Amino acid sequence: MNRAACFRLTLALALLSQLAGLVRAALPGVVLDYTDRYCSSCHNDEDKKGRLDLASLAPDLASKPDLETWVKIHDRLAAGEMPPKEKPRPDAGETAVFLQALRATLLAHEGERVRRDGRATQRRLNGYEYENALRDLLSAPWLQIRGQFPDDGESHRFNKIGDALDVSHVHLARYLAAADYAIRQTLSVQLERPPTTTTRHYARDQRTLTSKFTPNPFNSSPDRMTYPVLGTTPQRDVRMLEAPLTVGASDPATREQEAVGWVSSNYVTGFTYRWDGFRAPVAGRYRIRFNGYTLWAAPGGVTRSFSHGEDKVGTLRPPNPATPDYDRISPGRTEEPITVYTRNGLLNRRVGSFDLTPEPAVHDIGEVWLLANETLVPDASRFYRSRPSNFRNPLMTPEGAPSVAFRWMEVEGPLYDESTTAGYRLLFGDLPLVRTSSGSSSLNVPVIARGDRREGGRNAGQRVESMVEAAVDVISQAPRSDAERLLRTFLARAYRRPVAETDVQRFLSLFAERHGAGLGFAEAMVATYTAILASPGFVFLDEKPGRLDDPALATRLALFLWNSPPDDALRLRAERGELQHPNTLRAETERLLSDPRSERFRDAFLDYWIDLRKIEDSTPSTTLYNDYYLDDALVEAAVAETRLMFEDMVRADLPARSIVDTDFTYLNERLAQHYGIAGVRGVAFRRVELPKDSPRGGFMTQASVLKITANGTTTSPVLRGKWIFERILGLDIPPPPPVAAVEPDIRGAVTLRQQLEKHRADASCASCHDKVDPPGFALENFDVMGGWRDRYRGIDETKTPERGRGKNGHAFTFHLGLPVDAAGELPDGRSFKDVREFKRLLLENEPLFARNLAKQLITYATGAPVAFSDRRELDRILEHTAPSRHGVRSLIHAIVQSDLFRHK
Repeated sequence: MNRAACFRLTLALALLSQLAGLVRAALPGVVLDYTDRYCSSCHNDEDKKGRLDLASLAPDLASKPDLETWVKIHDRLAAGEMPPKEKPRPDAGETAVFLQALRATLLAHEGERVRRDGRATQRRLNGYEYENALRDLLSAPWLQIRGQFPDDGESHRFNKIGDALDVSHVHLARYLAAADYAIRQTLSVQLERPPTTTTRHYARDQRTLTSKFTPNPFNSSPDRMTYPVLGTTPQRDVRMLEAPLTVGASDPATREQEAVGWVSSNYVTGFTYRWDGFRAPVAGRYRIRFNGYTLWAAPGGVTRSFSHGEDKVGTLRPPNPATPDYDRISPGRTEEPITVYTRNGLLNRRVGSFDLTPEPAVHDIGEVWLLANETLVPDASRFYRSRPSNFRNPLMTPEGAPSVAFRWMEVEGPLYDESTTAGYRLLFGDLPLVRTSSGSSSLNVPVIARGDRREGGRNAGQRVESMVEAAVDVISQAPRSDAERLLRTFLARAYRRPVAETDVQRFLSLFAERHGAGLGFAEAMVATYTAILASPGFVFLDEKPGRLDDPALATRLALFLWNSPPDDALRLRAERGELQHPNTLRAETERLLSDPRSERFRDAFLDYWIDLRKIEDSTPSTTLYNDYYLDDALVEAAVAETRLMFEDMVRADLPARSIVDTDFTYLNERLAQHYGIAGVRGVAFRRVELPKDSPRGGFMTQASVLKITANGTTTSPVLRGKWIFERILGLDIPPPPPVAAVEPDIRGAVTLRQQLEKHRADASCASCHDKVDPPGFALENFDVMGGWRDRYRGIDETKTPERGRGKNGHAFTFHLGLPVDAAGELPDGRSFKDVREFKRLLLENEPLFARNLAKQLITYATGAPVAFSDRRELDRILEHTAPSRHGVRSLIHAIVQSDLFRHK
């Protein structure tokens, strides 16, 4: 450094010590002079290189985008990336002066903002949190209300930041509707208290199963039919309607052997093979068991053709070797994975799984939560889902096809405990809930109407059931005093800090107004409770600038690790003022992490950090990837692998490097087959040691991530490279300039790498593509569903085709195109030949992705991104967790103990 530069540095430091809080003075003096001399020739209002116009930046940093731009300028210069190598560079001393001045200015400006407003902006509960808050408050874990809200906004990739969580009249209306729905559902549980029973629902009694024994104009293929079987013996007379469906109670031993079989899978939206004879009588817990086994159906089924009009019998066709013959059934030759879904609720949910074997067995899927009127569907997930027309079973062989058969489903429930009516007790204490005649003063709640049993026909004896509304009221002998007592109790539970008397009186006045207008006691109270659950005290977080008090700290901790408000134990700690003690805070953090509700954190964090919620946003192409189309079992397994891996990272405090690579993962048979890993049998997930030099391990090469970063037809090194930079390395890539996007050639004549080489010839594109393309190229051996490939697929009728048949039963063809080239060179000159070498290069800079993971967790936990002035505290967190190699559980504990977490 020359003498002049030393003088300028000394002078600048002296001035900065006096002007630490005067942001406006620092920028014009030291910073703006530097940028005028060395930067503005390119970054001006005409050239705007890198889309940066320095002349447009306000010197007072009042604009948040301007502030973020100055931070980027600081970081680019500090990293030596600017000015470009081909441009004249200023003396190192001048750059040091500039950086020191800009750094001090940014710290002073952000420090003032944090002192005034706090790091995090005020925010409401997002959709995930609001749903969990109502579930916990009303002791109703089966509630499904998140779908009623508009999608939450995102900022810095999360739905936890106030700037993106706006509140409109639409949100307010939806809060009111969701709260009203939740309360009425809770009352329904109190009203309908059927006794706990264990009931066996036989397959032969399910009209949705037995009505498909014979063909009809809408279902003429054996593949879409069902068939009766006694053990392994087919019952042609029953199937042809020449004998009763069942022997019934007259012969219990034979009744236990009767089963219904089929060879195809369900559509999740429709569900063909469902147990409609059972409908959950009330929302609650039920224990579910199935009795079933696998069979083998010989080929050569007879089909019928139906003419238009009144033809209900049809004309027999010759035996077809591509369809099953239900008169030739033999013991099973395979084990088949079964996934159990709910049906008739707001969403069809996956609630369990098991493996059917050739030997009949009872499979207990444990306790599940069901909504009133929901039924259950056991889906043979490996089987195909026929789509018209010209479909064929891809599992059919010259010897036949696998089949499943079920004897019965047994339901034990509803299962009751103290929590069953806890929601009602919170709302109405010990006041009785009674049915009333419909009227303007009564409250309507949803219940199941059990109609008369059907008479005659194949469905004789089954009840007609539907959801209706029952008029109810709560009996109060002293409405005013009961209302005040109940409201005080409810507010104390709903609000996450001590309740102001003004709030009590405001809601008590609302009750009095509604009750006085002629509403019954229950209806008036529900209107008041609904208003509470849509009020700022419930919907918004109450955090004040500075150090968080105990109630706010308890709320922040619970929203971080449970994605829901604090429970009674954590609230009690807060009421006693104990959370300010580091040991107590650590103990509560450990308790929350060890609780099953921490799965909410796992799921919500992964939904946004790696965009796991977008797993269904793309559908595999039926042209190029029909072998993946409709394969829900594979998609569900891909999601489970990611969740179980992250769960293990938290539980076992695995180092941050596990994000990039591990020597194990979590697999079931379907995902192991997809990865080409032998020795994994069954639908259950387990930890599996990966073969030496496997490309799997870590998040980047998981099927879920590889599907999310593809579009279903082609893969894009640009999208995948950007994902790695932003989600793994924590380096933001700016939006692309307004140039034509690269369209992949699905004929397979030209690779995307070759197209991108031409694209990078444009200087405005090269600056980013030189960074993001190489990591994306490293993943090119993985197709749109994360399967390994050595060559691209293409569609060209002049080439030798590869043939297959998809899960929809349709034939498809593609040809193997050009070979995959997964080599690349990083901006620093280091090169790799495939994803294995790429991972090894990344692991040489372990602190980089440890830092990023910490930043992502801080943003999620505090509702604010890591700002320039937060970097020193972030460094302390990383220094504290270095002995564990930045173990994920250690990172969580260090973040909770940090000033970033304990201050607004």
